[in-house]
Amino acid sequence: MRFSPTVILVTFFLVACPVLAGTGWAAPEGTGLPLPRFVNLRANEANMRTGPGVQYPVEWVFVRPDLPLEVIAEYRTWRKVRDWQGTQGWMHQSMLDSRRTVIVTGVQRTLRKRGDTESAAQARVEAGVSGRLLECPDAGGWCRVEIDGFEGWLRRVEFWGVYAKEVLR
Repeated sequence: MRFSPTVILVTFFLVACPVLAGTGWAAPEGTGLPLPRFVNLRANEANMRTGPGVQYPVEWVFVRPDLPLEVIAEYRTWRKVRDWQGTQGWMHQSMLDSRRTVIVTGVQRTLRKRGDTESAAQARVEAGVSGRLLECPDAGGWCRVEIDGFEGWLRRVEFWGVYAKEVLR
């Protein structure tokens, strides 16, 4: 059985070259950054869509910059995100920023001068308020945050935007 040189050449390129085969290098599927990971909403207004593209319907419109979101999947320039209430959808990467933020959960919380319950109060923070995550120096229970110009410490269980044992310096 004989094969023409053209058939052999085309077969070689389809098998050996993912760019010509339409997989791999031609269209990277994401950033290669770890999943899941936290980001924040950069834009003053951002559409959350049902799928990764402008052809998909808008399910929610977020109008709150610096809101923490968790990236749970990537497809090209689109990120599947989840908010602190569990709402999931797709946003374009240009709407997101890698700076870390948090949102206070539950009830009113006390922002402390140091990371312990006996430390002096810096401020009282209402649930739903967001701020910048500055550090979580160890896998313990406290992280340093900045909320509305007040800098202090909150327990990890008092906000959303950091993983249980995550260390940030």
